[in-house]
Amino acid sequence: MILYHTSTVEIRRPDLLHSRPRLDFGKGFYLTLLRDQAERYGERFIKRGDSAILNIYQLDDNRTDCLHKIFTAYDGEWLDFVTACRKDMPHTIYDIIEGGIADDQVFDTIDLYFAGVYTREQALNQLQYKKPNHQICITSQLVLDNYLHFQSSTIL
Repeated sequence: MILYHTSTVEIRRPDLLHSRPRLDFGKGFYLTLLRDQAERYGERFIKRGDSAILNIYQLDDNRTDCLHKIFTAYDGEWLDFVTACRKDMPHTIYDIIEGGIADDQVFDTIDLYFAGVYTREQALNQLQYKKPNHQICITSQLVLDNYLHFQSSTIL
């Protein structure tokens, strides 16, 4: 599977040391299947005056020794998971987590849920109309080292 990660630098050997906590799926190395999404993300760096580098990787399909969680919708399970990770109470069992991103519109709903303005049911009702985009978070350095292979990079 070909995956993309945009940064200000080329990243040949991803590591978890440079990962931030309190993201959608916790601390990890984030990628996407969607090249256009990764390229749009690079616009953030360019607007700040930084360089934007699209890093391209191959993720092996034969990962029988790691736990992979896939969220197929913005549903209650996804909401609970993201809420826990954003409160720095992340999971401890998954090596790879895949699903929709809490983008600005989605995060507005989550923020209102955190603040108690929306009930769980109201938040889920708002989220059901959002089209999921895509992210993969690799939380295991062993998976990064053994199954994710740098292919190339390009300046955006």
